Amino acid sequence: MSILDAMTSPLWLFGDQLGPHFHSTEEHRRRDVLLVESARVLRSRRFHRQKLHLVLSGMRHLADELGDRATYLRTETYREALEEFGRPVLVFEPTSHAAERFVERLFEEGLVEDVLPTPMFALSRADFAEWAGNRNQFRMETFYRDQRRRFDVLMKGDDPVDGRWNLDEDNREPPPKKRVTLGVDPPWWPSEDKIDEQVRADLDAMKLDTVGSDGPRLFAVTASEARKALQHFVSYRLPDFGKYEDAVMTDDWTMAHSLLSVPLNLGLLQPLDVAETAEKAWRDGDASLASTEGFIRQILGWREYVWHLYWHFGPEYLDRNELKAHEPLPGWFRNLDGDEPIAACLSHSLSELQKRGWVHHIPRLMILGNFALQRGYDPKALTEWFATAFVDGFAWVMPVNVIGMSQHADGGLIATKPYASGGAYLNRMTDHCGGCEYNPKKRLGPDACPFTAGYWAFVHRHRDRLAQNHRTARQVSSMNRLADLDQVLEQEAQRDTF
Repeated sequence: MSILDAMTSPLWLFGDQLGPHFHSTEEHRRRDVLLVESARVLRSRRFHRQKLHLVLSGMRHLADELGDRATYLRTETYREALEEFGRPVLVFEPTSHAAERFVERLFEEGLVEDVLPTPMFALSRADFAEWAGNRNQFRMETFYRDQRRRFDVLMKGDDPVDGRWNLDEDNREPPPKKRVTLGVDPPWWPSEDKIDEQVRADLDAMKLDTVGSDGPRLFAVTASEARKALQHFVSYRLPDFGKYEDAVMTDDWTMAHSLLSVPLNLGLLQPLDVAETAEKAWRDGDASLASTEGFIRQILGWREYVWHLYWHFGPEYLDRNELKAHEPLPGWFRNLDGDEPIAACLSHSLSELQKRGWVHHIPRLMILGNFALQRGYDPKALTEWFATAFVDGFAWVMPVNVIGMSQHADGGLIATKPYASGGAYLNRMTDHCGGCEYNPKKRLGPDACPFTAGYWAFVHRHRDRLAQNHRTARQVSSMNRLADLDQVLEQEAQRDTF
């Protein structure tokens, strides 16, 4: 192959590799681009309907944008498309173990010419491997600080600006009292076009087994849209983001969140660019340091951390189940049936998920994840559910979030304690409890909160493990002092309504 041929070998882009840093850099702007819709992939899992719309819309918009550079094939399988295309392709590192194994087979068969490092994250996989070394326990705070140093974000020389790495204490306010919304500027919203119209018609015709409802497209799917969404967030919403980022309001589903997880996970934005855009707003005096640091922590800290640990731990991490949780997910949970549960927080979270395929991180962790943890739902099945029922869920996103952070199924590789809490936390950080039939202060009786009572059942079930952890030993001592513990345990063992 000549040097010119190598410079112009075509790129095969997956549906989460859509940004210009994949296809329009100096190195790649002359290459043809192949995009493939695989019917088998669309049928492979029970995805949220709106997630499928976002991915297909993003791919088709990119093909339209690239014009003659793009070949867009709709086939039963990827292999069928590659054979029809007839030229060996370059591929960026894919975003799942299964896709990586598939690409390796294609490389051996000559259908893939080479696999390129992904530009989707700030830190390369090689650099993370060097950072991880021989560690047997991982803490995000350590990783995050090293990310800040490496990329010189929110730094003053060798030290963090303002002398503090972590401003979480400034970002834990409950919902404002006597208000039903934060009252901040609304997010940037996309406008649907003929491509979206055709995607919707095609999905209807496929009659796929999906969850959730169809609805207007709410997230950016092109690089131009993603940039507008980022600039709008930084200009109008970032100042209010941090203070209430851990609060939940029934009538304000977006609050001051960025809604950038979808375009980020479709590969439309580079995380370092996102972080630097937010940092500039702070340096220009347009956002508080607490809000800016909290946002950058999500982008350069947690998101990058989750990606790299997905590869570091390998596919066997999905089988970790240190708490021996084997209960199947109930049908109402899997089907996003918000009408089934009585608890206002559960009902609302599932209804929102059914409607939009998205709720922010606190409903995910402290309502849905907390409930699953208390009830002993199988963590592998739960990971699959999160990856398919959420519009920003992908194979790499959920294992560390669910197996490690939410369900403590890795035994403490990620988190120092399980993220279990009773109704008191939900009563403080959400506005759900006031109108709920359950009382967050009660653990026994017909109006006992399933989170409050479920918390003590969880502590009792894992009392030996929790007693050995200095962060949870106190809860075991508190449980042992409950005069009605036996009644609570019996009640929760028989509970079939939540």
